[in-house]
Amino acid sequence: MSDCIFCKLANGEIPTAKLYEDDDFAVILDAGPATKGHALILPKAHYANIYELPEDLAAKAFVLAKKMAGRMTKALACDGFNIVQNNGETAGQSVFHFHMHLIPRYAGGSRIVANWIPGELTDDLREEIISKVSACED
Repeated sequence: MSDCIFCKLANGEIPTAKLYEDDDFAVILDAGPATKGHALILPKAHYANIYELPEDLAAKAFVLAKKMAGRMTKALACDGFNIVQNNGETAGQSVFHFHMHLIPRYAGGSRIVANWIPGELTDDLREEIISKVSACED
């Protein structure tokens, strides 16, 4: 998409602090980092979210996330790591180009990334969810 900021960043049309690049993805430092080293995995082709991302690229994105998390943990000596991927505005997606956040975590730093109040999984609700998901086709 010609007006997508993440397409421009991934394809080098806008300068970035690039940590990694291959034919399908760029990994860049986030311009508004949550922590030291916060990076983004961006596919070079435009897909709005995980639902549009082809399965082969989804697999490559997760393999790349694992590789980069290991590399960044070693290089930055972080104490933990979040890999975050949001789909849809309600889920926190603000740029509608599939991306994954790589967020190094440090002892003593903020531990909040996603927050929720635990609910209760009742027997009825469990059965309803299992039934609906099992009946749903890809």
